[in-house]
Amino acid sequence: MPFMFRQLREDIASVIERDPAARSTWEVLTCYPGLHAILFHRVSHWLWTHGLRWAGRFSSNISRWLTGIEIHPAVKIGRRVFIDHGMGVVIGETAEIGDDCTIYQGVTLGGTSLYRGTKRHPTLGKGVVVSAGAKVLGGFTVGDGARVGSNSVVLKEVPAGATVVGVPGREVEKSVADKEKAHFAAYGVAPNQEDPYLKTLQSLVDHAQELEQQVSALTEKMRRLEQASERAKSEQLRAIK
Repeated sequence: MPFMFRQLREDIASVIERDPAARSTWEVLTCYPGLHAILFHRVSHWLWTHGLRWAGRFSSNISRWLTGIEIHPAVKIGRRVFIDHGMGVVIGETAEIGDDCTIYQGVTLGGTSLYRGTKRHPTLGKGVVVSAGAKVLGGFTVGDGARVGSNSVVLKEVPAGATVVGVPGREVEKSVADKEKAHFAAYGVAPNQEDPYLKTLQSLVDHAQELEQQVSALTEKMRRLEQASERAKSEQLRAIK
């Protein structure tokens, strides 16, 4: 029992630390469905691991009705996990979530295999941030401290400390320094961060515009030279006459 209360205090403290909208312990305890979903899941997971499979599924279904967050009772969730807003979050059976992870609304930790008894869903390391609408699909690992950008679709392993964005997910930032790891990145994005593919495409567009301007300038010069040539020919003809 003391351990349960200690976990609850940790959960509430982590919410207050990561969400500037959280103003008090009472507000977090009564008004945060992400916290409620985690508390329900602990009950469901205990029932599931003690052989009460139907009871575990039923309690998780009640949690889904009340919070809008669907977590299979078999999922392993670490400490101080924060599900922010949470509506539409789906976490599949063989998923594992490490300590201090943050998951935003509309996230799916899903599987790509239909074979029972296999690792079908992803494993999140410690301190991972999965942003709103992101889909992480498959039985691979997202490394410690990694960040998944909003609406990304991640289909392969993510190195520790990396940031992944886009469809399919692409790594845009290598492992960050220790001092940067300590900084919580809301929605998994760092300031002034750019997708290298989009940056490359933009540079190609800029280059094409420069070429177009150069071609236009050359065309104008040729037109002027032709006009000058015509005038010179006209003057020569008048001089001959």
